[in-house]
Amino acid sequence: MGLNDDSKKRLLAYAKKGYCYNLIKNRNVSVIKDALGNNVVMINDIIFRGKRGIKWIDVEEYLKQYIGEFYTIAETNEVVYIGTDLPDEYSHSEYTHILKGTNEKAKANAAQGLPELIITATNMEHTDNSKAKHKKDAKYGWYKYESRFALPVFASNGEVERYNVFHVAMILRHDKDGKKYLYDIMNIKKETSDLFQSDDLTQ
Repeated sequence: MGLNDDSKKRLLAYAKKGYCYNLIKNRNVSVIKDALGNNVVMINDIIFRGKRGIKWIDVEEYLKQYIGEFYTIAETNEVVYIGTDLPDEYSHSEYTHILKGTNEKAKANAAQGLPELIITATNMEHTDNSKAKHKKDAKYGWYKYESRFALPVFASNGEVERYNVFHVAMILRHDKDGKKYLYDIMNIKKETSDLFQSDDLTQ
């Protein structure tokens, strides 16, 4: 479901005026609730960009900082770990290779908000593992959650003029060690509501 006009105004206003809270230090990421009470992870910087596409090797290196960390999904109280496989899978999976344009940029920059995307994940679905190559690292199957995040679009003067909001599937593998690990994010879709306009803040 897309954001309505009131929600869009609130989202941009909160981001610009600082009515957000940071869950993790040293990153310009925050979480707000829309008018319906749903969480939106605000990623306020675009650190991965490129006219000829994203340099995924840079994304891979960025993701290595998370290895060994773990975060708890608020809705289910499940603990999600970041394993050594995430940077490579996230950056070089078959899904990543097919991404172009806005969605490629969205996935690359979503890397900044992985802790918050995990914490705010909702709507769990479980499926058994059916692939031999994952008989150990996904012995107990796969979990899919949903999250939402927003990325800024900057005007020529460097000011944020609007935000694009995306829906994403968070894919977890349930390892033979009994722990759940973030495996990848997929099914990135930009919400179809109108984009945020800077003029909204003055209305």
